[in-house]
Amino acid sequence: MHITEITTSVEKIPLKTPFITALRRVENVEFIRVKILFNSGEFAYGEAPATQAITGETLETIEDSIKEIAPQLIGIQTDEALDRVHQTSMGSSAKAALDIALCETLCNLKVVDDSPLQSDVTISLGSVEKMLDDAETAFKEGMDILKVKLGKDISHAIEVTKVLSSQLPEAKLLIDANQAWSYEESLRYITETSEIKLELIEQPVVAKDRVSLKNLRKVSHTPIMADEAAFTLEDVKELIKLEAVDMINIKLMKCGGVSKAIEILEYAREHKIACMLGSMLEGPYSINAALKLAFVYRDVIEYIDLDSPLLYKEQSPEVMCDIEGATFRLKEDLRTFGDKSKPDKS
Repeated sequence: MHITEITTSVEKIPLKTPFITALRRVENVEFIRVKILFNSGEFAYGEAPATQAITGETLETIEDSIKEIAPQLIGIQTDEALDRVHQTSMGSSAKAALDIALCETLCNLKVVDDSPLQSDVTISLGSVEKMLDDAETAFKEGMDILKVKLGKDISHAIEVTKVLSSQLPEAKLLIDANQAWSYEESLRYITETSEIKLELIEQPVVAKDRVSLKNLRKVSHTPIMADEAAFTLEDVKELIKLEAVDMINIKLMKCGGVSKAIEILEYAREHKIACMLGSMLEGPYSINAALKLAFVYRDVIEYIDLDSPLLYKEQSPEVMCDIEGATFRLKEDLRTFGDKSKPDKS
């Protein structure tokens, strides 16, 4: 099966409320959607959002990268196209969009256990009062795994953590600093929250500072997880070799798509490394691809952070799992990763 056409479009999905972290504030999920048509008449979609603060890419650079390589992919087999994509120097999110679509026809992963999976839900950075109100609302709706976005103000971060822990003692708190803290501030946070049960602390310091991650891990009562420090399999291997972190957050947009995520997940399975399968603010097709991986690798993935569909202002019909609260139920036709799309009728 070979490629006959590649097209792109810019898509936007409004959010219920603004999404705020230490790195950015957004009110819509914006992404590039790529559609690949094959000579069989089948087609597949891939997507990539612009997260310039993380991957260095904008919507324009993602779309330009895809359009630039597209002529080189027309007429060749899907496996050759996938190799060619990953041999280029284009950004990881642009690679991910093409990889997701190509893996729909190439990957053949079976879901053995299709019992429901629960995602965390993000509590955006804000005032203590606003974050508590958002957390209480989510908890009342059955969303008890809360990914708490904290910012540069370490006193505020500590106060938020203490308040949420006190007011919602049954909630599981995942702390995400998005590289906001110095080593000293991280130490202060760890010390002043030592009596609080937290699930993890994600990327407290800048990504390149692996030494600080290692030193924080030595003294932390809470597992330390790498996010921006772990883009590729090589990054993961280096972090594990240094004993710098307890967990890894894998995101399709960081590593370059499904095929590269599988490489990391297989390594994690072999070396018994706990993982989160995460996401940026993404569209439905990229979330679907990640969800399939979450079901296939549920023995490796301890947490899933795929809550974008929960944040959409209106539910997208393109989300291919049934969602109840933050629980994803796999539909029958998604039991095999790589199910081929129906012939294109457009």
